[in-house]
Amino acid sequence: MQYSEIMVRYGELSTKGKNRMRFINQLRRNIEHVLSIYPDVTVTAERDRGHIYLNGTDYQPVAESLKQIFGIQAFSPSYKVEKSVEAIKKAVQDIMVSIYKDDMTFKISSKRSDHSFELDSRELNQTMGDAVFDVLPNIKAQMKHPDITLKVEIRDEAAYISYENIKGAGGLPVGTSGKGMLMLSGGIDSPVAGYLALKRGVDIEAVHFASPPYTSPGALKKAQDLTRKLTKFGGNIQFIEVPFTEIQEEIKEKAPEAYLMTLTRRFMMRITDRIREERHGLVIINGESLGQVASQTLESMQAINAVTAMPVIRPVVTMDKLEIIDIAQKIDTFDISIQPFEDCCTIFAPDRPKTNPKIKNVEQYEKRLDVEGLVERAVAGIMVTTITPQAENDDLDDLIEDLL
Repeated sequence: MQYSEIMVRYGELSTKGKNRMRFINQLRRNIEHVLSIYPDVTVTAERDRGHIYLNGTDYQPVAESLKQIFGIQAFSPSYKVEKSVEAIKKAVQDIMVSIYKDDMTFKISSKRSDHSFELDSRELNQTMGDAVFDVLPNIKAQMKHPDITLKVEIRDEAAYISYENIKGAGGLPVGTSGKGMLMLSGGIDSPVAGYLALKRGVDIEAVHFASPPYTSPGALKKAQDLTRKLTKFGGNIQFIEVPFTEIQEEIKEKAPEAYLMTLTRRFMMRITDRIREERHGLVIINGESLGQVASQTLESMQAINAVTAMPVIRPVVTMDKLEIIDIAQKIDTFDISIQPFEDCCTIFAPDRPKTNPKIKNVEQYEKRLDVEGLVERAVAGIMVTTITPQAENDDLDDLIEDLL
């Protein structure tokens, strides 16, 4: 027998009351985006659960994709069976014989949404239990915590049988908590920050600063590849490339070396905030971890943050590097992050950056620069690309293309 569908159970959505269907519809759209790499798969979402119809698609890769999508509590692959007592009994017997091992216990859990069916739930449990004993006479029934719980559901169009309950990613569907702008470098920390924001339902747009010719096309592709890794948790992500060469050259020419990083980060924050405003974002998200580098001391954060009144979320701020690396490896961004392409934060990095910059000094140095003009030109020059999920074999194709 081949699985015909995957039944999806929602996570925290049970607490959403009148907003429940808004959350469910967003989850359905996210599932559709992530599973768009499987063209024959279709998705529906009802108030109590969702259904992924495989339509002949191999179950295993679809299940691996589903495990990553935020908002799914658990899911169960199901067999579709003709809606007759004899057909259901035969399917139940075949499934139980194929999965039974010595000393396992079982129970039948039936649900009848088609009330015209000849057996009610209690009678289904009894009949299907007897069918199991017919082919496995030594098996034991157990109502509490059995080894196998075989679920039989009678719907209008057919009967469905399942026995696996696979844990999902939990969290909230991406997009249900509003939009945030993720300041995405090419490092380890910012993709992890993006992942953690996605987990709480934030629809992220990735803002990446590029300074050609100082930063290479490889650095840009690296950031886009990191963004693509994040699409598996909730679907498409807008990637925003910001031209940053002019600003970095101006800072290097007109400001003291010790303040280069502080000034650079203040410009990045201003530009991200301006993009957030134009694109109706609610927050800025970055990968700052307290004390990890000179620009991430509390004094530096204060000086950099002073250019915006908007909330700045720092999901990894209290984590040490090893904790962040653990998550990066789990979400498959680590190997991309450590590729040796320099980003904007490293190309002009001073040998001795200021770790406790004074805002009054920063503001004095900025008077040497056309701050508003530089920001306006950078924002006017952004390029927006939609990053979509990618099948695993497409990753291999990309690698071969890079080697050639």
